[in-house]
Amino acid sequence: MAQLRLGPLLRYVDEDTATVWVEADRPATVTVVCDDGADGTEHTWQIAGHHYAIVTVGGLRPGTTTAYRVLLDGQQVWPLPDSPYPPSTIRTAAHDGEGDAEADGRPLRVAFGSCRWAAPPPDEPDPLGPDALDTLAHHIASGDAPRPDLLLLLGDQIYADETSAATRRWLARRRDLNEPPWDQVADYEEYTHLYYESWLDPDIRWLLSTVPSCMIFDDHDVIDDWNTSHTWRNTMRETAWWHERVTSGLTSYWVHQHLGNLTPAELAADKLLAAVRAADDGTETLRAFAARVEADPAHTRWSYRRDLGRTRLLMVDSRAARVLDEHERAMLDPEELDWLRQNARPDGSFDHLLVGTSLPWLLPHAVHAAEAWSSALCRGSRGHRWTHRGERLRQAGDLEHWSAFPDSFDDLAGILTDAADGPEAPATICVLSGDVHHAYTAEAHRSGTPLRSRLLQLTCSPVHNTIPGYMRLAFRFAWTGPARLIGRVLTRHGRADAPALSWRKLDGPWFGNQLMTLTLRGRAAALRLDQTRAPKGASQRAALVTVMDTHLTTD
Repeated sequence: MAQLRLGPLLRYVDEDTATVWVEADRPATVTVVCDDGADGTEHTWQIAGHHYAIVTVGGLRPGTTTAYRVLLDGQQVWPLPDSPYPPSTIRTAAHDGEGDAEADGRPLRVAFGSCRWAAPPPDEPDPLGPDALDTLAHHIASGDAPRPDLLLLLGDQIYADETSAATRRWLARRRDLNEPPWDQVADYEEYTHLYYESWLDPDIRWLLSTVPSCMIFDDHDVIDDWNTSHTWRNTMRETAWWHERVTSGLTSYWVHQHLGNLTPAELAADKLLAAVRAADDGTETLRAFAARVEADPAHTRWSYRRDLGRTRLLMVDSRAARVLDEHERAMLDPEELDWLRQNARPDGSFDHLLVGTSLPWLLPHAVHAAEAWSSALCRGSRGHRWTHRGERLRQAGDLEHWSAFPDSFDDLAGILTDAADGPEAPATICVLSGDVHHAYTAEAHRSGTPLRSRLLQLTCSPVHNTIPGYMRLAFRFAWTGPARLIGRVLTRHGRADAPALSWRKLDGPWFGNQLMTLTLRGRAAALRLDQTRAPKGASQRAALVTVMDTHLTTD
């Protein structure tokens, strides 16, 4: 009898359709059956000895919540027997004939964060403190918190280069950890172990089965500082282990994360998925695709769009789509940038524009100046001697955010200010990011004519990780007046251009395991930040405590 190995993950949901991702332990027919009679079926397809399916469930009723079950070859495998959690459900958006997902009066709640190191088993101490997603699952299951309509995971869903003690023991039984890549993951099978470690956590498993999710990778999903620079990439390509690592990383990302980001129509039209489904074993087909993408990022687009009633979400790949030649350096290749420009243009169909990018666009001013300075040095603004110094600084200091790609920073500023300027401008344009292991909010301004939309940077990280004390002090200092003066000195030394617009911090920084939630209703928007608190006694559970709750706009 086939068994469920991983999942189910509820990924896409609209008014009448959903997708559910699963992994089985052998070839099987996967059926998702809803209590309201809707269902969907798919036979598994194989990658490297693993068996997957992404099932499209059609015929759901708009504006309803229905429980669902997962069957393998006709036998129920989800919910698990004696599960302590409520039934997994699919909650569809309402439909009024105009495509308004908020027609039933419900607000749209979007929770987001990044950087989740897998939590240890419940009987082991957690040096990082309570996991924000685990804690959210408990609050939802107990009725202490409303369920988000969407969960955005903005990078570092797994850590391929920073493995847990349990994973290191498992790796040591497979190979010699004294050989590269040492105690980091090496191949596809080892990547699958990271997803098991993270997504078989019982709380996370139930949460992902009942809250739709969108995902995008960041560096640790492959390796720290992935695609920092042309020099970095050439150095990595000279190693004996990098090709297998990045090929396996992209292959596993396509399987575990990317497919669920697509709409049912996009899944049906995807030629690569069709080829994998048609093959007895799709491993080589998918690996060849991953190798082509690593050699030429323009071969595919990982970025994607979701329309959620009157809210548009654009999830942007700020890792694999980079152009790294020093004189053409860009965060996004030309095709990706044009895709973003076209989809961000207001057309009267959305009141809020959410741009998800794992790396913050607006950083503390001193950090922005330091990254722009290092980029200018690497381009040769101060001569050959400073070029090498700039590259060393860039790699040592992780100076590879949007501000380290000055032309791309200004390109994004132009796209967003254009969207914020016209008669059909949305009420808010929010850039949602993580990566930096703390949270803050900032607002961009244009000199002269005010923007029609509020243009905001909302940064939330980590979900479950930490940051050294000296870095906390550095980030606090980086927003201060003296730090801005230092930034101006660096800008002048590097002969770097000033950014295309100005910004100021609104709130933060906050440190700890945390999640932000946007609540959108009409043109009104509110933002809440919740942090975890450790239980006070052995019989108690960790709690989510609200540390910031503010209105961004009102109707």
